[in-house]
Amino acid sequence: LGRWVFWPFVPRWTAEAAAAPEAPASHSRWERIGSVTAARPRRAWVLSLAATGLLALSSLGLDMGLTQSELLQTKPESVVAQERISAHYPSGSSDPATVVTPTADAAEVRRAAEGTEGVVSVEDGPTTPDGELTLLSVVLKDVPDSAGAKDTVDALRDNTDALVGGTTAQSLDTQRASVRDLWVTVPAVLLVVLLVLIWLLRSVAGPLIMLGTVVVSFFAALGASNLLFEHVMGHAGVDWSVPLLGFVYLVALGIDYNIFLMHRVKEEVALHGHAKGVLTGLTTTGGVITSAGVVLAATFAVIASLPLVPMAQMGVVVGLGILLDTFLVRTILLPALALDLG
Repeated sequence: LGRWVFWPFVPRWTAEAAAAPEAPASHSRWERIGSVTAARPRRAWVLSLAATGLLALSSLGLDMGLTQSELLQTKPESVVAQERISAHYPSGSSDPATVVTPTADAAEVRRAAEGTEGVVSVEDGPTTPDGELTLLSVVLKDVPDSAGAKDTVDALRDNTDALVGGTTAQSLDTQRASVRDLWVTVPAVLLVVLLVLIWLLRSVAGPLIMLGTVVVSFFAALGASNLLFEHVMGHAGVDWSVPLLGFVYLVALGIDYNIFLMHRVKEEVALHGHAKGVLTGLTTTGGVITSAGVVLAATFAVIASLPLVPMAQMGVVVGLGILLDTFLVRTILLPALALDLG
């Protein structure tokens, strides 16, 4: 498109400017940060790693899973109604499990369901027009979507050959699918990102270190967020979708900043040598990467104000993770590692 797209500040190249370029005022700030890091790089990355590791410890105690009544930050009328029902009737009467079975086996399935621990009653349901299938309504003792109700759904599935559905069954299946997705998606994401970094930097050790810093940053963000969820926001737990989607977002965004930094470092090292090249790369990219990180973190912070708990948690995790990447990983940890390890 040409340089006119930068109007009204169209950049112009001149031989005089190239011979005596003036560094932006913001560079001095990043030069001071770089100088402090370069003075004792090993201490810098050890302390940075210790700080992120301390925050990450809280992620080991995540209370995973939210019930239907815990998905909103306020208490809507539906939750109040459920509490009233649970106070006077079996907790599961407002949302019974559904059991679908061949009509020929309906009587046997009903007896098996009635004998299952945690089942209060089994009511006859409709039959399909062709008479092939019958739907039974099973009232559970525990509150729908609770741990006890999920145990009862598992028991129903073990005791019968029928299909068990309903809100509790859906929540249980979603939980297990999320765990399965986590074990499949996380290695795939890490492998793809690692291959891109190896291709970009023509190195193996460097990309592994970069990827490691992003993973540590993710767990630190998850741990710090968990403290906020529990002690500030008053959430009952962490939604199953948050670790997986938060990981995908933070690895993608965090590795972007590392790529911007290290690709520039690679160019500067070729011109000025290793130590000066690392510091020049940090100095010249500091302003733009920090600005981008602050804007992006603020954007996700807006999501944290939404009434849906999973969305709010996603905003907090990603926002904190971006700030950690911007101000700790990319500013201190990664340059210190590059200076110390060569």
